[in-house]
Amino acid sequence: MISDVEVPKQNPVSRLLLGRPLPTRELEHQTVSKKVGLAVFASDALSSTAYATEEILVILALAGTGAATLGLSIPLAIGIAILLAIVTVSYRQTIYAYPNGGGAYIVARDNLGEVAAQVAGAALLTDYILTVAVSVSAGIAQITSAFPSLFGARVELALLVIAFITIVNLRGVKESGTIFAIPTYFFLGTMFLTLGVGLYRHLTGTLGVVTGVEVLEGSIQPLTLFLILRAFSSGCAALTGIEAISNGITAFEKPRSHNAAVTLGWMSAILITIFLSMTFLAHQIQVLPSETETVISQLARTVFGRGSIFYFLTTIGTALILLMAANTSYADFPRLAALHAGDGFLPRQLTFRGGRLVFSWGIMTLAVFASLLVIIMQASTTALIPLYAIGVFLSFTISQAGMVVRLRKIGRLQPGEVVKGLETDLEYDKRWRLKAILSGLGAFCTGVVMLVFAITKFTSGAWFVVVLVPVLVVIFFRIHQHYKDVAHSLSLRNIRMDTQTHPVQTLILMNDIHAGTINMINVAKSMGHPWKALYIAVSPEKAQILRQKWDAVIGEGELEIISSPYRQLADPIREYVQDELRVNPTAYIHVVMGHLSMETAWEQMLHQNSVLIFNLALAGLERVLVTIVPYQVHHNGGSVSGNVLTAAQMKEDRDRK
Repeated sequence: MISDVEVPKQNPVSRLLLGRPLPTRELEHQTVSKKVGLAVFASDALSSTAYATEEILVILALAGTGAATLGLSIPLAIGIAILLAIVTVSYRQTIYAYPNGGGAYIVARDNLGEVAAQVAGAALLTDYILTVAVSVSAGIAQITSAFPSLFGARVELALLVIAFITIVNLRGVKESGTIFAIPTYFFLGTMFLTLGVGLYRHLTGTLGVVTGVEVLEGSIQPLTLFLILRAFSSGCAALTGIEAISNGITAFEKPRSHNAAVTLGWMSAILITIFLSMTFLAHQIQVLPSETETVISQLARTVFGRGSIFYFLTTIGTALILLMAANTSYADFPRLAALHAGDGFLPRQLTFRGGRLVFSWGIMTLAVFASLLVIIMQASTTALIPLYAIGVFLSFTISQAGMVVRLRKIGRLQPGEVVKGLETDLEYDKRWRLKAILSGLGAFCTGVVMLVFAITKFTSGAWFVVVLVPVLVVIFFRIHQHYKDVAHSLSLRNIRMDTQTHPVQTLILMNDIHAGTINMINVAKSMGHPWKALYIAVSPEKAQILRQKWDAVIGEGELEIISSPYRQLADPIREYVQDELRVNPTAYIHVVMGHLSMETAWEQMLHQNSVLIFNLALAGLERVLVTIVPYQVHHNGGSVSGNVLTAAQMKEDRDRK
């Protein structure tokens, strides 16, 4: 029977910020419903409606701001909506085919091989970091537009927002979902109100046109097919975040796949409705791309009037969803990183769950890298946008191509036949051809979008992501090779058990003779191996005094003094141990060292703490064991030394013998 362990102690600040630690048995209950899941995993996708239409208009405006040119935004938006629906269907298939989550990473590994899986993973991990930086910077830009006096502090504000989102997510998925559901649904409420009133006024003939817009200036270009493709690709920013739910299936309540698929359907339906309605109304009120006012702001003030309370509510809702869009990355980055780490392609620490049963290392890693990006780019959305979206469309393409391969495998099965796959079982599906065609079409379209993004924004910063992804893949495989080498070294096949005892030589590393020294000697003697004491003499005078104290107080065993005329500590002990290993090639060297342990950190800093130096000096030596014997010093001057013999008792025992 396993008894319960009491809740570990926490300091008040940690308890306030993160909440009480949760036992492992609570993991099953740290899941979210469909409503909360929509807020957790859809904020990134929904926030893209705040700038997707604008991105189309900005590119089309390069060919002029005429009604006919900007009117192309409507057919382009319809095309993007169709592509969004295709990608949604493909990811819906992924959710049911791979119910343990992982999205593009798992699909690629199962169907396209390890290299494709690592490319997909590197692209997504990079994009999640960029999502946090872009979303927070865009949200801060909305705030500083309303309050220009805060513009100089935009970096500090962005870092504060990242810190806040990080702390909330460290409290757990369930709590973060509940907290962030409020701004997500507030945005949806204000947006549907704006679009509903706008459509009503358009149908009744009372909707005016936007005025007083400072038009975006730029050199006029001919309206070519490539320019239209650029506009289409830029508008495809509306698709970012679609993959999030397939990566985080395990966060949903049971039945997980069903709830995740339903949430994905809701998200896509809402996204398409808002995106098409906004693009249609933007054309009707003759919205113009501008550096000083967003499309949503132009639409809201035309529908409600600039001074209206509903105008401000719409602006606030948009700013909140842009800030909260970062939460999608906090939901998915740690899970995806944990999958990579579990497969041995990232440090194993990323698989560890913290006190609140979340992947704390992954959350902190995301926060650190996103913060660095914000600082380097000075929270500039314009500087960050070119780095954005390439990664996610690369993962879209790989995921859908992987599903095509899987569906073709299914098509070769007989009705009722089930074959075990690498990740999940394959079972015949009579609709495999239709599903394969949809996934193939989606892979082709998202691949084209990715290439257009990479080409058109290469010199603007996209080159960084194009270079970074393969570099990360190389790093992943180097890490994986390291873990494979370690596993091979630890394999039982590489060692045989025998009954012969290897000789052990114990070395007691000392700096003086005191109560802590007696502790070390008692520990060494209790192990029953030959032992001797070592002293590194940086001062010949002190070495002579130490020899006299050894003879007077200890009087047994061997004391060897190592001269160190250059006052070094690390090199002499390392060289001595290496010499011992050469003399005794089958022996183990057991180094016992003491550590004066204080109760507070500031007291500890007042001491030399040479144990750290000696540990580093001996690191990497084969057949070397290190034991640290702490000697605890209390504020009242007492010490905790256990049941050990004192120096006087040792001398009395020696004389009796």
